[in-house]
Amino acid sequence: MTSCVSMAAAGGYVSVAALSSHILRIRIGPAPLKPRSSWAVVMEDRPQVAVAVSETPQEMMLATDGLRVTVRRQDLHLTIARADGAPVLEDALPGAEFPPGGGTALTKRLQADTRLYGLGQRMGFLDKRGETVTMWATDDPLHHPGRDALYQAIPFVLALQPGGAYGIFLDSPAFTQFDLGKTQSDRLRIQTAESELDYYVIVADSPKGVLNGYSELTGRTPLPPRWSLGYQQCRWSYYPEERVREVAREFRSRQIPCDVIYLDIDHMDGYRVFTWDQGRFPDPAQLVADLRAQGFRVVTIVDPGVKADPAYSVFQEGLAGRHFMTTPDGEVYIGKVWPGPAAFPDFLQESTRRWWGRQHAQLLHLGVAGIWNDMNEPANFTDASVTGQFKGTVPGTLLQGEAECKQPHALVHNLYGLAMASATTAALQELRPKERPFLVTRSGYAGIQRYAAVWMGDNHSWWEHLLQAVPMCLGMGLSGVPFVGTDCGGFSGDATAELLVRWTQLGAFTPFFRNHSAAGTRSQEPWAFGPETEALVADAIRLRYRFLPYLYTLFAEARRTGLPVMRPLLLEYPDDERTHNLSDQFLLGEDLLVAPVYQPGAVTRMVYLPRGEWVDYWTGALYPGGQYTVADAPLHRIPLFVRQGAILPLGPVVQHTGEPAKSLTFDIFGSGAGHVYEDDGASMDYLAGDWSITRVTSRVEAGRTLVTVQPPEGKYRPVRSEVLLRLRNHRAPAAVTADGHPLSWRLEGNDLVVAVAVLDGTEQLLVEISGR
Repeated sequence: MTSCVSMAAAGGYVSVAALSSHILRIRIGPAPLKPRSSWAVVMEDRPQVAVAVSETPQEMMLATDGLRVTVRRQDLHLTIARADGAPVLEDALPGAEFPPGGGTALTKRLQADTRLYGLGQRMGFLDKRGETVTMWATDDPLHHPGRDALYQAIPFVLALQPGGAYGIFLDSPAFTQFDLGKTQSDRLRIQTAESELDYYVIVADSPKGVLNGYSELTGRTPLPPRWSLGYQQCRWSYYPEERVREVAREFRSRQIPCDVIYLDIDHMDGYRVFTWDQGRFPDPAQLVADLRAQGFRVVTIVDPGVKADPAYSVFQEGLAGRHFMTTPDGEVYIGKVWPGPAAFPDFLQESTRRWWGRQHAQLLHLGVAGIWNDMNEPANFTDASVTGQFKGTVPGTLLQGEAECKQPHALVHNLYGLAMASATTAALQELRPKERPFLVTRSGYAGIQRYAAVWMGDNHSWWEHLLQAVPMCLGMGLSGVPFVGTDCGGFSGDATAELLVRWTQLGAFTPFFRNHSAAGTRSQEPWAFGPETEALVADAIRLRYRFLPYLYTLFAEARRTGLPVMRPLLLEYPDDERTHNLSDQFLLGEDLLVAPVYQPGAVTRMVYLPRGEWVDYWTGALYPGGQYTVADAPLHRIPLFVRQGAILPLGPVVQHTGEPAKSLTFDIFGSGAGHVYEDDGASMDYLAGDWSITRVTSRVEAGRTLVTVQPPEGKYRPVRSEVLLRLRNHRAPAAVTADGHPLSWRLEGNDLVVAVAVLDGTEQLLVEISGR
């Protein structure tokens, strides 16, 4: 037994290794292949599965219990099939191409009915078949359909085809393009500026299986602090200190929930990172402490550009430690960002990452709770005459990496945001080892989910961008990144009252929920448009807090399986063709369908309900699936549908997540099952088993409903005063008992609400409701 096959031919050198029964690593180059490290891949490169290798004069074959790989000796033509011989993927052109100008390319065949998804942050609809997609992290302020490269460059494509699904991850942080059948409709062509191809193929029965394998390969999102799932308020910029305090007072006096207030670049002294403007913020420690006492966390921005000021200690240390990117002749490169002339740290050096991480100690010492990495493509304002891929960033000739293996920036550009995030998160973990770190980043590469939440950058207060928020976040989820969101209300331009309401309603169901707006634009805090709009925005935010137990449970699932929190319908219903490019609605988990309104003046919208039965969350009306329906959507309501058979854990409305949640409600929709995951929401103790899962099942029979609440699994025991069972669409019962003892109940509209004892973790509770 061996783990791989390797051979050489006129077309170059190839190596095929099986990392698992369904994950292959394939390397092709014009010269003998040398060991190569990866910033993205965390899966061991040693196979943990039996692999059989055989050969004939014409071919070499590698087989696992799930796959068969054949490599033709003559030209390195590669074919992948399932164990039963069903084809999955094969080369359209033998081996790889090595163009005279440099770089490498490969071309695969596409079946006529293959759909293509993922590829990180993209404009447009979910299915990317027929497009050309560029991997090049770019600070793009416009985000219109003609723009290709944006902030996130994740070279992973997920393919759905009859009989199953597969994914291709090209581990290349250089300039890369995916031609997804645009030039030739039956060809998938991938071309990178690197001199060899290093790619992985994940084969599964479904898109879920592919994502499970891809996230095993590149890592999964750790559980975030619970406060980071609350509502977050930001603006470029809140200053001086009194303005920040005023925003906090308004939230609490108006009783609008909020957990986070951001400080953008104007909190700094001349935009020098890790500093404070003493005129605007004379006592940041007291400010942060006072806000914390009111239940607010403070998150500060940290950009990579270090002001080139000889009197500035961070710049001095960076020069002395050789921590900045240099030109080929060894000179520190000076570009231009917000502070003016600026140097850029070389995060590919371990010593630089440690040095950069230590700078955060002063922020954390003041009580700052989290960090916001921006401008980390990296953005650079210096040379407006530069065109092509290097416009708006640093020159590709700059050198990065350890002294013994320096590389041109052009070959590692897409790593910049990921490496910066790695340095920041490592520092937060070291400086506060008992607390979960929180970092949000604008730029990233494959694996960014291990370190940070991601927001989709500088959008506009356009209805078109409200619509684009849905497929953009869904595409990130299909690229292995579940903690995503957009700037609610839009960053650039002036929001309208209606747009703010509709965007906040959407944001309440995106994993990352932040309102952010640019300098010089109209204010868009919840109260900025008057009492009527304030009430609608506040209701949407309160709804978010009601759904936090369900959302947090989905984050626990994402950590375990790699599945996104916010899901396209195709992920749960891949055999339903009507879901394959459905881009204006989504699922939160598998049970809640969200259909945001994205047109001004609309009070209804079409919603596709997949198979099964679905309950209108607001009215309780039951709808058959497998069809479209017209949903009512007055301005005060976002259409929501719950899968019949679901049991959703919901919490009370609190002003912030630090406020004790004294009750937990299980919303029960007919016969089915559900569960809630809980832990302390802040520490790392969940890694040692300090968590709990409470499972609930319901069974509707003739004349009665039986609800079983299992004792909590795990060591954690939440503190609360009551657990409620809310049976949707249930009339007054004849009796409600638990193990023969009567329970109190009440009717709330068309719902029956039953209060049950708080479980101590020893025995299951059986509740019988007689008389439906």
